[in-house]
This record gives sequence, C-alpha cells and structure tokens, in this order.
Amino acid sequence: MFRFALAFVLSLSFAAAASAQGDPNLLTLETTKGKIVIRLRPDLAPKHVERLKTLAQEGFYNNVPFHRVIEGFMAQTGDGQFGNGTGGSRYPNLPAEFSNLSFKRGIVGMARRPDSIHSANSQFFIMFAESTSLNGQYSVVGEVIAGMEVVDKLKRGVGQGGTVTDPDLILRATVGG
Repeated sequence: MFRFALAFVLSLSFAAAASAQGDPNLLTLETTKGKIVIRLRPDLAPKHVERLKTLAQEGFYNNVPFHRVIEGFMAQTGDGQFGNGTGGSRYPNLPAEFSNLSFKRGIVGMARRPDSIHSANSQFFIMFAESTSLNGQYSVVGEVIAGMEVVDKLKRGVGQGGTVTDPDLILRATVGG
C-alpha cells in the first residue's frame, strides 16, 4: 500500500512538472541573483502578454538590467534598447489593458510613460509590496509564482528615481517554463 501511495504521489509530481514546463503562459527570468517564474495573465492583458512572449522569444530581454529598483515599491526592467529606462522595442506602443486586479506583492505590471496610459512597450515591473495607487493606472500582466526571494535580493537604486548603479541583469528570458 505504501509503495502504491508513493508511486501515485511521484507520478503527480512528475505530471505537474511536465505540464508546467510546457505552459505557454510561464515567463522565466534567469537573473544574476537566481530564477524568477512569472505566470502571465492573457485573460487580463492579452496584447501586453503577447508582447512579453514575443520579446522573450526574440532574446530581447537577455542581458537586460533591472535599471530601477525602489525599496518597498518595485523592481523595473525590460529596456532592451538602452538599458536605462528610456527605451522600448521595435514594436509600437500598446493601448492600456487595465483590470480590477490590485497591485500587491509579486504582481507584474507594464511600465509606461507618465504622460500617456497608452505608452507601454517592453518594460515591466515586479511589486515588492502593495501599492493601490497603481490600480487602474497600469496594466497587470502576471504574477510571480516562484522566486520572490530572488526579486527581494535585487540591488536597490538610489534616490527617489531608484536608478541602480551596476544593476542585476536578466541573463536569459524564456517562455514555457
């Protein structure tokens, strides 16, 4: 009986691991501090999620810094053009896809220019803590499901802008687990 139960538990573990590896809505960031796994939410922001997947598959996020990291707020990355928060991708900006999901710890949102809600392109951020002031102002694209301890280890920036000197990097971004 014990062998049967053990075999059953092991088979469930392997099945779960196999299905997670093929999940087209998992974005894995291999960083200088470790691995972060994000479950993307195409049900909330289909155009934004598709953009993240496209850019990851093209290698756009490889060796891209976490250029803006503010203690108690968020860590921002995704500027594969300049690496400093001023760039985007070769694709056009996206229209806002706001949802009712609250910006709490682990939520991933799309960055945009302060003067236009329709200016998200390639940059995204991961929340360290809840910030309800972002609700209805930024598009939620997913949530960290593994590796928040890695996010917590990212080098913090200085000043109000949170610009990081010698920042941690996304070494490689992959879709599908």
